[in-house]
Amino acid sequence: ILDEAALAQAAAGVDAVVHLAALGSVPRSVKDPIASHHANATGTLMVLEAARREGAYVTGASSSSVYGSVPDLPRRENQPTRPMSPYAASKLATESYILAYGTSYGLPTLPFRFFNVYGPRQAAGHVYAAVIPVFIDAALRGEPLPLNGDGMQSRDFTFVDTVTWVLADAVHRKVTSDRPVNLAIGANVTLLDLIAELESMLGRELPIERRPDRVGDVKASQSEPVLLRDLFPGMPETKFEDGLRATLNWFLAEQGTGH
Repeated sequence: ILDEAALAQAAAGVDAVVHLAALGSVPRSVKDPIASHHANATGTLMVLEAARREGAYVTGASSSSVYGSVPDLPRRENQPTRPMSPYAASKLATESYILAYGTSYGLPTLPFRFFNVYGPRQAAGHVYAAVIPVFIDAALRGEPLPLNGDGMQSRDFTFVDTVTWVLADAVHRKVTSDRPVNLAIGANVTLLDLIAELESMLGRELPIERRPDRVGDVKASQSEPVLLRDLFPGMPETKFEDGLRATLNWFLAEQGTGH
């Protein structure tokens, strides 16, 4: 997305843009904040410029990490933002630019604050992988689950089917908002809860490798999805247990095929 010519070619003639491109991961942003800023803030600006030339609708992904250390749960869109990492700050810039293009240029826009999206096909084999694929991959390999901190960190894990349904409906109906919208259903699952669910599904105890807390990590995260449900009344809401089982089954199937 930092390649202006490639962006112009990709955006030519489109009537909608779904902007999900980013450098994810809090730890990666702590290690290289400049790269996170370039990809997430400057990159978003370039996507918006390409969309503006086409007069296209834009929806894009910010992050629940923008709430940072705000103590109150669940997270509501009218709460203050307190980014704790360069990644969170870059995502605050992402949503701010999306909204600014709505007010400055009349572009129809809708920024979402993604929470912890998970599901089949989520990659596990890299240093910045998300916790659910990392835990499942370790469990299936017979390795200890790498647990940062005490395991009481809580997350609003959101199944990928919910996210893709909302994005598709937003584009189809050209839904707009003058503020970011939380995209999560209000779950509150600790990492220890996640491990217990995996143990139940696999029928065995899983060893844990204790690690230090991660710099910039948010302790607790949970959405208040009132605005989301108002804007998307037909949204499917997958229970965490069902989504986790579907994800585990996908990993088991991949293991069976030798991938």
